[in-house]
Amino acid sequence: MPARQPRHPNERPGAPAGDPDAGSFRAPVVPFPSAAPAERGAEDDSRRSDVDEWGRSERVRRLARAAGRFYYERWFRVEWEHLERIPRQGGALLVANHAGAIPPDAPMIMHGIEDQLGRPVYGLADFWFRTVPVVGTIWSRAGGVPAHPDNAHRILHEQGQLALVFPEGIKGPQKHVSERYRLRRFGRGGFVETAMRAGVPVVPIASLGAEEAMPILYKVPAVNRLLKVPYLPVTANHLVFGPLLGTVAYLPAKFRFRVLEPVHFDVEPHQAHYPRGRIMDAAEEIRMRLQEELFEMLSERRSVWFG
Repeated sequence: MPARQPRHPNERPGAPAGDPDAGSFRAPVVPFPSAAPAERGAEDDSRRSDVDEWGRSERVRRLARAAGRFYYERWFRVEWEHLERIPRQGGALLVANHAGAIPPDAPMIMHGIEDQLGRPVYGLADFWFRTVPVVGTIWSRAGGVPAHPDNAHRILHEQGQLALVFPEGIKGPQKHVSERYRLRRFGRGGFVETAMRAGVPVVPIASLGAEEAMPILYKVPAVNRLLKVPYLPVTANHLVFGPLLGTVAYLPAKFRFRVLEPVHFDVEPHQAHYPRGRIMDAAEEIRMRLQEELFEMLSERRSVWFG
């Protein structure tokens, strides 16, 4: 029997709408190739077996972990608080603040959880990443999935996996250095509705350090429009490392991740609709909890570089 393909968003009436202003859960479902037909032979099946239905490759993830270990252990010197709050089994939607011109927080969170808990993490992000040549393929092979409610539901409920999402969307990494650690609005609460429908908890993660790893000094809107990219910033890294190396090299800020208590929703899963007011209230409560934790972590921090 052929592998089940991801649904198109127009295929199921009542599918939850995305957050059009948050960058979360609004991209189309992207179908990936199903299992190879038997006539292609065992050799072809073996070659394809490493890539799952989402495009994730365990071999690429191993390479990513090996490459990321230097940044995780030596450069950012990542520390976790309350990592035990992340479930060891079953689905959960991980929610974190997002920052840095080219955000390093997602790969560091994914690396830490996979390395220390042994659980794979799928990163839900804007569909734009999937469209970038080469980068889009690498992103998919490393565990990136277009952020759409149907994709998230299958990962969380049907497959019982961990998914990571940043409800600030593209607005988080666009923040100027003067606005660091001030969380943007969490859209219309699409991540809460997705967790309710899947019957899984939301696990907030407060992330400290990414804001200083690649801070934005100013942006060039005219160039953004010309190149058709979300934003094209000039960062402190360009001044330190130069225009080329500064585009990819991070400053060695100290990273800390604090996992908050999971948020459970006392509602029946799999419903077609949930009260919009309750969704918005829950999303804002989670945003405020993260904001308060960030302020507390900032008050405890003695140095951007040494923690």
